[in-house]
Amino acid sequence: MSNVLTSREQDYAQWYNDLILKGGFADYSAVRGCMVIKPYGFALWENMRDQLDRRFKETGHQNAYFPLFIPKSFLSKEAAHVEGFAKECAVVTHYRLKNDPNGSGVIVDPEAKLEEELIVRPTSETIIWSTYKNWVQSYRDLPILVNQWANVVRWEMRTRLFLRTAEFLWQEGHTAHATKQEAIEETERMLEVYAEFAEEYMALPVIRGVKSANERFAGAEETYCIEALMQDGKALQAGTSHFLGQNFAKAFDVQFSTKENKMEYVWATSWGVSTRLIGALVMAHSDDQGLVLPPKLAPLQVVIVPIYNKDAGARQKIDEKATQLIKELQTKGIRVKFDNDDTNRPGWKFAEYELRGVPVRIALGARDLENNQVEVARRDTKEKSSQSLDGLTDNIAKLLEDIQSNMYQRALNYRTEHTTKANSWDEFVKLLDEKGGFISAHWDGTPETEDKIKEMTKATIRCIPLNNEQEEGKCILTGKPSTQRVLFARAY
Repeated sequence: MSNVLTSREQDYAQWYNDLILKGGFADYSAVRGCMVIKPYGFALWENMRDQLDRRFKETGHQNAYFPLFIPKSFLSKEAAHVEGFAKECAVVTHYRLKNDPNGSGVIVDPEAKLEEELIVRPTSETIIWSTYKNWVQSYRDLPILVNQWANVVRWEMRTRLFLRTAEFLWQEGHTAHATKQEAIEETERMLEVYAEFAEEYMALPVIRGVKSANERFAGAEETYCIEALMQDGKALQAGTSHFLGQNFAKAFDVQFSTKENKMEYVWATSWGVSTRLIGALVMAHSDDQGLVLPPKLAPLQVVIVPIYNKDAGARQKIDEKATQLIKELQTKGIRVKFDNDDTNRPGWKFAEYELRGVPVRIALGARDLENNQVEVARRDTKEKSSQSLDGLTDNIAKLLEDIQSNMYQRALNYRTEHTTKANSWDEFVKLLDEKGGFISAHWDGTPETEDKIKEMTKATIRCIPLNNEQEEGKCILTGKPSTQRVLFARAY
């Protein structure tokens, strides 16, 4: 099984693809740029979705659903928005097919051209704010706290499973508020929801920050983000929360009557994370033997592998003990499987569950039962130990907590070791090429300089960290005055 995967050192990109495909997460689709999410990968997404959905509802949000198709005219109402998404839009122009008179299958019926083209949802601000116009008349109608779980299409030319596909799954929150302060507080609150989820469930330390103007969401006044670091030293944007100001309210004339009976435009936010989080999870934790999944999200947390011999009586005792263990583990909410399939040997199963990243493996044989113990292997460190069957359930629950904590700490240590200050252009370039990671450096604050740095190095400003310390310095490229450092990195 060790020969199944390309090593990270040999080819990181191929290692990633191997993991996604051979780890059972996804497959390529017949539709260019799209992917099939397989049951194991979708189970992971469901666990992510369920935890996020719970947190959204705890903060007062409700789920709704809006159309997949957006009239083209809607996108043209907000200039920055349409400019930001125009090159990624899939457009529906006709509504009917007909048989080809030449007998070559079907063709688009030229008589079925739409009066107005429809855009396949790249994001939903426009269709939602056209709806909010009908929902909002008075301050009593606010706030609106809505989230939707949906798919979106962004016509990517260069795709990569989970990280960048033409169609992907996500959630998008869209809220409406009576005041600017309420909207900003909502934007920051949801960023923290994302950050806590990433750190507590994904075991993924993140930097909370604000995007530069160049990297800001199209149509937003401010974009907040969480940025994570992958094992190859590249950054990955793991979630965004946008303060939209009154831009979309003005574009769609969404006004409300205040308590003072004055008409004002509504203040807005939007925020989202996607199946890209699965890619982040894989690249942040996994190794050359396969996936390494945090227990809180792993589709399967514990697998019990029996070690049978030819004694039928011993087999029955192993099966009975395994059944008892499953019931005990399930009472603690642990997701467990007993793999008693005879078509594969125990060694093959060990390697397979290692490849799939199952956090804990229990090997149970006749001799183990005689000694009242089992062999327990943890996926994160590959350590094995013999443990007594007495109190095993409690020990496994504690072990899962320890694995979760260890994975977070290991990722945090890596990020700390790969966050470096640069005080000159030569130092900046050398760090990018030889070490990677986050580089903390001064920037003169201009889009022109930011564009030039990106053009010369392929590094972008990942974020301006929240609560950033003020520090007098000089821009690494232009030498102009700067009052704070920002985080640069090459990124996915």
